[in-house]
Amino acid sequence: MTEKNRSLEDEELAAERDRLEPLSFDAPVVTQVSRFDPWKDQFGTLEAYRTATEEVPELQLALAGGMAGDDPEGLELYEQVAENAVGDPDVHVLTDLPDTTINALQRLSDVVVQKSLREGFGLVVSEALWKRTPVVDSTVGGIPLQVEDDRNGYLVDPDDATGAGDRIVDLLGDDRRRRTFGDNAREHVRERFLLPRQLGDLLEIFVAEATLES
Repeated sequence: MTEKNRSLEDEELAAERDRLEPLSFDAPVVTQVSRFDPWKDQFGTLEAYRTATEEVPELQLALAGGMAGDDPEGLELYEQVAENAVGDPDVHVLTDLPDTTINALQRLSDVVVQKSLREGFGLVVSEALWKRTPVVDSTVGGIPLQVEDDRNGYLVDPDDATGAGDRIVDLLGDDRRRRTFGDNAREHVRERFLLPRQLGDLLEIFVAEATLES
């Protein structure tokens, strides 16, 4: 298991929590983990967060990501996002965190958002689900393969920042639903996306082909 996804002992989690200060987990936290790229729509996530704060004024937002050293567009977007967040002490724009810290951030957050406009598979979604953190995500790329709407998270149209904010509020307002979604999330990843399941599927294909050839 990679550093980003392995289990963390209580002492490790506490140390990483301290590392993330001034972000406080004594109040609700919504997080997006993605590189600074226009297709990841950090501005849409900021809009969703601001919608949610109308109902949950103490809400905090963590935008955690990185950028390649040779990607001037990524640096420019990071600067734009940071400028957009200036003046709001509850928005935390975090860059190049160690994998263990990202692991802790996904575990400690109340909701993880992936508000992409375009996406491949979107591995960070499964990473959050594996940690029993419910998600609010866009209906793009491979994300709908991972998110069972109204069972382990919510799906919204990629341009619906207001809807994403409303869904964040729905989850924050119902601890039982959030826990249920989290349990469903872990089981969904275990059943669908872990290596043993994939090896089992591959073995079934080999057996089926051998049967046809015999």
